[in-house]
Amino acid sequence: MRLIDADTAQAGLTIVADEQTSGKGQRGNNWNDIPLQSLLMSIVVSPVHALSDQFAYNACVTSAIAAVLQNLCESVDVCIKWPNDVIMNDKKAGGVLIENVLRGSEWVYSIVGFGLNVRQEQFAPDLPNATSVYLQTGKLFDVVELGWQIRAAILEKVYSATSVSDIMKDYNENLYRRSEKQLFTDGTSVWGATIIQALSNGQLEVQQENGMFTRYTHGAISWKW
Repeated sequence: MRLIDADTAQAGLTIVADEQTSGKGQRGNNWNDIPLQSLLMSIVVSPVHALSDQFAYNACVTSAIAAVLQNLCESVDVCIKWPNDVIMNDKKAGGVLIENVLRGSEWVYSIVGFGLNVRQEQFAPDLPNATSVYLQTGKLFDVVELGWQIRAAILEKVYSATSVSDIMKDYNENLYRRSEKQLFTDGTSVWGATIIQALSNGQLEVQQENGMFTRYTHGAISWKW
């Protein structure tokens, strides 16, 4: 972000870290990693999508990452948990955080940041839903090589001329627990609803137990594992 502010960044600029001392995730959450065991990468992109299609852009990124992992890990079920977590066999392996730079009404840059657990052999007891590529495959992938594969896939995907409907179709085909009942919470109560689809505006459409359809906005409700 400092390079963009100084006008010394350009599309395609990629920064990779061996470790993070203050990693962050969605909505102010922390992202913890072990040095040299995680893929920690930020890519500067000049979006070709309309500003109103920000979620479709997000869907491009997460779909690209999931596709690379599914291709490399054929025996593993790789999914996208709404809105932008990477799931491998029902556990979280990574996440995406996108920060946009606007100048007036122009969408100038987007910083695609993501973290992926690659070589970890275990996690702290307070992270029961975390996993790594190694834990799911038994293979120790080269972190840097995996990063370049994912980078190439992201750039190809976000610069393609695919329509929003096609982007969302691809995203929903990989949507975690689609057509299954999932528990949600608003911090006060817990309820179950069947996941129908993610919409291009970023909302999650579900069907309540009484048959009614509801749309959730990220942050208004939380996923309950």
